Amino acid sequence: MTRVVRFYEHGGPEVLRIENVDVPPPARGEIQIRVKALGLNRAEALLRAGSYIETPALPSGLGLEAAGIIEALGEGVEGFARGDAVSVVPPLSMVRWPAYGELVTFPAGLVVRHPPSLSWETAAAVWMPYLTAYGALIDIGKLRKTDFVVITAASSSVGLAAIQIANMIGATPIAVTRTFDKKQALLESGAAHVIASAHENLADRLREIAGPGGVRVVLDPIGGPLFNALTAAMSPGGILIEYGGLSPEPTPFPLFAILSKTLTLRGYLVHEIIGDPQRLEAAKAFIFDGLRSGSLRPVIARTFAFDQIVEAHRFLESNEQFGKIVVVV
Repeated sequence: MTRVVRFYEHGGPEVLRIENVDVPPPARGEIQIRVKALGLNRAEALLRAGSYIETPALPSGLGLEAAGIIEALGEGVEGFARGDAVSVVPPLSMVRWPAYGELVTFPAGLVVRHPPSLSWETAAAVWMPYLTAYGALIDIGKLRKTDFVVITAASSSVGLAAIQIANMIGATPIAVTRTFDKKQALLESGAAHVIASAHENLADRLREIAGPGGVRVVLDPIGGPLFNALTAAMSPGGILIEYGGLSPEPTPFPLFAILSKTLTLRGYLVHEIIGDPQRLEAAKAFIFDGLRSGSLRPVIARTFAFDQIVEAHRFLESNEQFGKIVVVV
């Protein structure tokens, strides 16, 4: 028997339960991991609440990121050994391969030996933010050294990863956050400029910073009314990459800005990278280089014990965090 987190109904953090279950041995091509730490993501709160892109049968597990020690290998798995320290690339389905548990099973293709310099907590905070940011900025956006890039929700784990990736290649990251509360922390984390959207005119500030050339790449998980200001400050031929939809307000279609500047509005899911072995290998190589050089450094907002999973989810939804929330098992 092992402890896992499941929910029997959709709702707030209080629906999460820790239960003892039998975990079957890994099937062919799978690896079983004794978990040391979990990384929390907004997607898990959405699944729990019943508003995610995946609809689970109940009861359901959840979770996308984990780090730990290999407990068992399924038939046909090569290149790994029992006792290896590994972390997990987020699966295409967290319902099929949930990460919230003391013992979890994943396809071998999603299991990675992380650099030994990483702690369990840090290793559990790598793959979702850096794969998401890499896929948007490098794989799709083709970010260049000369570019200004706008990163909204900049204090999230993906936002901070995007700031680091922009700096790694020499682009200029402009962080957008709601208030001035996190401005200094964002500057210390590598943002070249910080805009507080609740207190400043976003379009005017972006024009002031980027100058007549404008902003070529925008990475946004919010949508809503921000689209007008963001596209107004973009350069001709620019690309806005949308990977969320957190705003409860309608998202306008800025027709004249798009026509006059031939802009691209691009919906994006990290599954595009994870589901393509070639693109995933390129992403992993890029991220490994950054981790080894120190250019990429996961930011941990706060850690919780496994028994505090409800409290961890409450903190996740508070929007108070700066970086990644990690649960230690």
